[in-house]
Amino acid sequence: MRELTYVARRTVEWREAPDPEIRSGQEAIVAPVAATSCDVDSSILAGHGFIDPPFALGHECVARVADIGDRVTTVAPGDLVVVPWSINCGTCAPCRSGLTAHCASVPHMAMYGAPIGGSWGGLFSDLVRVPYADSMLVPLPTGLDPVAMASASDNWSLSWRLVAPHLKARPGARVLVVARGSIGLYVCDIARALGASDVLYVDPDAEHRNIAEGFGARTAEMTEPIPHGFDIAVEATGRVDQLALAVRSLAPEGICESAGNHFRPGELPLLDMYLTGVTLRIARDNVRAHIPDALDLAASGNVDPARVVSHVLDWEQLPEALPDKRLKPVFVRDITPPPASG
Repeated sequence: MRELTYVARRTVEWREAPDPEIRSGQEAIVAPVAATSCDVDSSILAGHGFIDPPFALGHECVARVADIGDRVTTVAPGDLVVVPWSINCGTCAPCRSGLTAHCASVPHMAMYGAPIGGSWGGLFSDLVRVPYADSMLVPLPTGLDPVAMASASDNWSLSWRLVAPHLKARPGARVLVVARGSIGLYVCDIARALGASDVLYVDPDAEHRNIAEGFGARTAEMTEPIPHGFDIAVEATGRVDQLALAVRSLAPEGICESAGNHFRPGELPLLDMYLTGVTLRIARDNVRAHIPDALDLAASGNVDPARVVSHVLDWEQLPEALPDKRLKPVFVRDITPPPASG
């Protein structure tokens, strides 16, 4: 089989790799059919990552189940499934607590799309081994478009987690979104759908702002801090100065969620945060625990993640097209299920 491999700044190529095989009864082999780049992939391709190439890339996809072990009970060959980005067993203490990004059964930070915690391959591959199929794979609900939901592996479900629990605890909260890519746009859509009284989206990209306005958000190219302006702030830029802007704009006891990949150091206004009583979370997401709720919201019809998809491209275009700067390209193949036999 082939796996798309990051080899240098703005350069990826197909490389041959052995076909994955079922190693235990609880495993599955899947074939990605709609895969997309995460915001962090854009940083990696731009040369801002912290891991040297080469390595297999990709950690967001909807896939079709190709084969299963004899102990797998929740999916069957032919099913469309969301493949979460982190490897998790579902049964250890962290997984049972919902902390699936910290599974104790695999090396810390084990994931698809980067050789952290072992080498698990990437989801821009023809075939992928899933070591804990029943725990990891989430069937795609009937009626949901695999292209629209290609990001449910990470960014879509992460975006749900960034605001949904906080809006449940604080109905009608005011939300600030400081972003550069798909995460912030998903957050705008989800926040409005879940009853935020005000959403301000800050992004220098006019096209992104136009999408956010379509989701009912106010927008700005840039802004100074707005003291006590928002109850919830989401930062998804990877820039510490923008994270500082977000926390400086919070009302007392406000919550800031940072989904930015901060590869470069910087300073935060710690005294201001202390005096305001800010809660700040900077973290990779325990995404498997949130995928079902995020899919339920998508299936409700109250949100429209398809509007964030910027391009739908053929799978074979990956080496040439992925390095180009695009908001949310989705690469597709074989989405139509095979005809029933007999």
